[in-house]
Amino acid sequence: MPAADAAIIGRRKEFVAELRKMVPGEGVIDDDASLAAYECDGLMAYRQRPLAVVLPETVEQVSQVLGYCHREGLKVVPRGSGTSLSGGALPLADGIVMAMGKFNKILEVDYANRCAVVQPCVTNAAVTERVTSEGFYYAPDPSSQIICSIGGNVAENAGGVHCLKYGTTSNNILGLQMVLMDGSVVRMGGKHLDAQSLDMLGLICGSEGLLGVVTEITVRVLRTPETQRALLLGFSDVESAGACVAKVIAEGVVPAAMEIMDRTAIHAAEAFVKVGYPLDVEALLLIEFDGSPVEVDHFIAMVNEIAKKAGAVSSQQSNSEEERKNFWAGRKAAFPAIGKISPDYYCMDGTIPRSKLPQALRKISELSDEFGLEVANVFHAGDGNLHPMVLYNADKDGDLEKAEQFGAAILTLCVELGGVLTGEHGVGVEKRDLMEVQFTEADLDQQLRVKCVFDDQGLLNPGKVFPKLRRCAEGGKMHVHHGELRFPDIERY
Repeated sequence: MPAADAAIIGRRKEFVAELRKMVPGEGVIDDDASLAAYECDGLMAYRQRPLAVVLPETVEQVSQVLGYCHREGLKVVPRGSGTSLSGGALPLADGIVMAMGKFNKILEVDYANRCAVVQPCVTNAAVTERVTSEGFYYAPDPSSQIICSIGGNVAENAGGVHCLKYGTTSNNILGLQMVLMDGSVVRMGGKHLDAQSLDMLGLICGSEGLLGVVTEITVRVLRTPETQRALLLGFSDVESAGACVAKVIAEGVVPAAMEIMDRTAIHAAEAFVKVGYPLDVEALLLIEFDGSPVEVDHFIAMVNEIAKKAGAVSSQQSNSEEERKNFWAGRKAAFPAIGKISPDYYCMDGTIPRSKLPQALRKISELSDEFGLEVANVFHAGDGNLHPMVLYNADKDGDLEKAEQFGAAILTLCVELGGVLTGEHGVGVEKRDLMEVQFTEADLDQQLRVKCVFDDQGLLNPGKVFPKLRRCAEGGKMHVHHGELRFPDIERY
């Protein structure tokens, strides 16, 4: 992280007093004990207490605070529910945390246009809960959906088990309102499906809080499928399960979801939620189909045959909604379940081509032996989004460092296999120093030029994503040169 600015820290009382004028009452937190609750996000290996925490309640307050911070050169870290697994909301000693927890209302549900307008700290699951009685649901469903926020989903472009068929967050938002670092309030998109100009939503979604603070999101809601059934396939080795995924897709079948769990994850999940998973297999492939009953029956029969030829040793279909939910309960509980069998774990997030799954899984097993740390594999197999969980003990000297090195080796492998560093958790601080594995210097410079247009002083979430310190050399504003729009130059320091 960037070195803390002693001059800024020395003005702490002044900043807190001014922030309290903008967000009165209990809107500013500065006592040490209360700040402890904000010193990390879901990546708990790294911690830092912020200068202060601001909890705005209105868009006007967000605008006033950001405008003030822009004028004073005070850094700002946006925070939703704090479930980021990449350190995306890790605070700065010389910056404030803008915690959006009070923006937690569903403002409107528009069934005619199949959308809902929500504030950023509405939880993912709450959207579906609100519309389910009318036969609708919100498709993206991260494992943390009961607590993770829609604003955080936008920041990281979160996916979930059903993103294979229905896409990630970027495919399911129609519009948003955002406050820029200088306090400007802007709107992008709306209730319509396609923008008529630049795809600004695509730019903002996945920008990890580096471009602005989102204060409102319009999300798509879909009709609940007529039929949903799940298929639980057991394999004698993880590689065969991975190969089966590629074979299913190659046959033109696109299920609603395809997930793989290895032996370690299976046993942990079964002990945690007791849903009846078979314990005599090395891997489970969980596939869900939705649509009309005839369509679902056809694809289940088809995939069963493909799986049998691919080496499946067991097959179980859900025959009721309760049984389908039980199948998924184990998968959704995999992360907390691993927490019951290991003092600590380091959850990775990389994406590879589906055809490379067997190769990736073999290499991860070899790396596990090399580093002397066990790994549990749970991942969105359908779109190649891996979530290996490296098990370690933070109280054991050198274990965290080995886990970090193991994780870096996994992510480097993903890039070498034709994939990318992240699928849905974001870069944050966790993958920041690996960005040069995937991107050239020119790539990163161009990405920073885009940031400079929105945040000319680099005050929003600094120290995240970019592996080297850079600043905007021209104040960050786009300018016109010979009739063409150009981005500002940047300098390294």
